[in-house]
Amino acid sequence: MKKTFRTAGSFISDAIGFFYPPFRKYMTFQFFQYGVTGVANLVFDWVMYFLIYTFVLRHKMLDLGFVTIRSHIATLGIKFPITLLSGFLLQKYVTFSYSDLRGHIQLFRYLVVVVVNLIIFYFGLKLLVDVLGLYPTPSNMIISVLTVFISYSSQKKYTFKASKTTSV
Repeated sequence: MKKTFRTAGSFISDAIGFFYPPFRKYMTFQFFQYGVTGVANLVFDWVMYFLIYTFVLRHKMLDLGFVTIRSHIATLGIKFPITLLSGFLLQKYVTFSYSDLRGHIQLFRYLVVVVVNLIIFYFGLKLLVDVLGLYPTPSNMIISVLTVFISYSSQKKYTFKASKTTSV
């Protein structure tokens, strides 16, 4: 299975590399890969959300017997583990393929970074919207830009950190 992921990761990386030259003077290839894979996973997230909300839950609450969950929250709960895993696999096998850390360690660290970003989002939105009175959409955009840089740095230096003997 690892070989299949590595092969797919190399193919995706090569495809991304084809579009990189115009951006060469503005960012590193790794940051470009990070952006492309992140946007791809975000679009996948949006499509999954729409499909689950519309066709699986059909806009109806999810009754689990002991608790009933509103459809928009249930959709989030259903799609989150899937997009978390797809994002992790893209980062592991495309953007940060050089890392020699064990996969389960990377996955745990990836989850930590995702949780930290969720906390930053929560408090950032509370600050910008509730305290400073900014509109939610631009506030979300501001926090998104901030978390992209925090997340990239965290993924590079923590989640997928290379050993000193591994060259990047």
